[in-house]
Formats: sequence, structure tokens, C-alpha cells
Amino acid sequence: MDVVNVLIQEKPVVIFSKSSCCMSHSVETLIRGFGANPTVYDLDRIPNGQQIERALMQLGFRESVPAVFIGQQLVGNERNVMSLHIQNQLVPLLIQAGAIWI
Repeated sequence: MDVVNVLIQEKPVVIFSKSSCCMSHSVETLIRGFGANPTVYDLDRIPNGQQIERALMQLGFRESVPAVFIGQQLVGNERNVMSLHIQNQLVPLLIQAGAIWI
């Protein structure tokens, strides 16, 4: 868990992804579309990717990637992000986290 906390610290938006995951790319594109610049970690391309996956599971994240953190809080996967977007809650969350400014 500490490895995840270190990676999300002081970053408004973090996406844990895999390079071949189209849903991760879609979530990243959506968030970038609002003007945010998420930090993306492709777990299949970094040396401690498997360790991070295990740490995400310890945090209660049972889904496959993407694992999205906004404001250092686990938002969830693509379904959770899309649900927030549909409910007009994603942009306010990004603003509150300091990821975008209006």
C-alpha cells in the first residue's frame, strides 16, 4: 500500500494502467479532455508493476485496470469514472483536486 501512496502523493490525478488496455486509454483521454494532465503508470512497463497491482488489491481494488485516483482518493475503474461524468460530478472533483481550473 505504501508504494501506491508514494505514487499518488501530491498528484491531482493518477491512473494505473496497462499499455494494452483500451479502457485505460479512454479514461485518460476523457480526463485530458477537461484540461487535466493525469500521471499515468503503465504497470506492464514499470519494474515494480506487479508489486503495485498487489498493493491496489490490498486497498480493495478488485477490478482490472484502470485504477483511477483523484485527489489521492481511489475513484475506481472506468465505470466509476464514467458514472461520475454522467452525473456531472467528474469536473467538480477534478477542480477540487486541483487538476483543472476554471
